[in-house]
Amino acid sequence: MKLSQFKFTLPNRLIAQYPTDNRDECRLMVVDTRSGEISHRTFKDILGYFDEGDVMVFNDTKVFPARLYGSKEKTGARIEVFLLRELNADNKFWDVLVEPARKIRIGNKLYFGDDESMVAEVIDNTTSRGRTLRFLYDGEHEEFREVLYSLGHTPLPDYITREAEPQDAEAYQCLFARNEGAVMAPAAGLHFSRELLKRLEIKGVEQGFLTLHAGRGNFKDIDVEDLTKHRMDSEEMFVDEELVNLINNAKDREHHVCAVGTTVLRALASAVCMDGHIMTYEGWTNKFIFPPYDFTVCDALISNFHMPLSTMLMMVAAFGGYDTIMEAYRVAVKEEYRFGAYGDAMLVLR
Repeated sequence: MKLSQFKFTLPNRLIAQYPTDNRDECRLMVVDTRSGEISHRTFKDILGYFDEGDVMVFNDTKVFPARLYGSKEKTGARIEVFLLRELNADNKFWDVLVEPARKIRIGNKLYFGDDESMVAEVIDNTTSRGRTLRFLYDGEHEEFREVLYSLGHTPLPDYITREAEPQDAEAYQCLFARNEGAVMAPAAGLHFSRELLKRLEIKGVEQGFLTLHAGRGNFKDIDVEDLTKHRMDSEEMFVDEELVNLINNAKDREHHVCAVGTTVLRALASAVCMDGHIMTYEGWTNKFIFPPYDFTVCDALISNFHMPLSTMLMMVAAFGGYDTIMEAYRVAVKEEYRFGAYGDAMLVLR
């Protein structure tokens, strides 16, 4: 497959800048890959597509307020720092992206907060945009994290062109999020309200959880036409024995297994073993999935509508079939579905 095969025209007006008022009342496109039928529903109707004994797998990663705004020493120039991950808790080292990168040098000090009380020193250049910062803070680690996060903003994707607002802290977080470490919300999970989760439970649809800390690599532009030459950033993930038993038992009983989001799909593909079963996994994955790909664990996928040329679109196309999914996206644009993390959803059935 070539990068250019995932290009399509997406009007800016279809990129959702705000979430729907109620999580489970966005639009839902259902794509049955066996019949080729496309139908249009409301997200809460998803309840009707699963039965007792089926399994939905969610990503319980928790987004932290990773976007900081500060100033550079001496010049006072405004800078944006995007926290990626903590490298060393004792020394308060963080891997970050800095904009504008060209003006930030090793040894520069950066100041954050209205009183500029949080100070960081640039100690390394890891990439053209990436830096390693050492935060100069004398308190305990937990106190430092609390202060740092109080200065941060919700890390909305770049295609959301407004700045984060206070309500985004809740809206851009799944209700079941519990393991902190993501800078990108698993968007398909944002559509599940407490009521819908309860109704699934009452119906007997099992709910399983894994953790994959989604990073900025999902939004990194692909700069090669030949997709086999693209390399994904590594992301930390955890699949425990409880989920392994839940999925493997469901597979043995021939029940459906649904991945809620492309992060779950990638994590399960990283933990797969024989006969569509999975094994426990703790570590990192940089698996890049694009058509063709043989999925053996899941036979259903819930996903948002993704940007042109994105790795998430490629993964959905690998799951549902390139021609089928690209036709569904053509219909989505025609029917004015909302795209992006705050947009509408798609259910792909195999």
